Amino acid sequence: MKAGLHPESYRPVVFKDMSNDDTFITRSTINAKETIEIDGVTFPLVKIEISNTSHPFYTGKQKLVDTAGRVDKFMSRYGSRKK
Repeated sequence: MKAGLHPESYRPVVFKDMSNDDTFITRSTINAKETIEIDGVTFPLVKIEISNTSHPFYTGKQKLVDTAGRVDKFMSRYGSRKK
């Protein structure tokens, strides 16, 4: 493997899901403009729009799209029309 390819500056960073205010701490090299204090320790804060705690696929609230039903519905409405 190539030496010096990966960054060396990993540090604990807090990611906050803005849709449900869930937070988790992980190591990252991302630059953060804000900070947050958790249990007396200050961490860089990265705000995210969606995470595994709010994504419909992971929460079980995913809508199933019935494309075959949509095609059949379209064909029943418009497919049998003749000029």
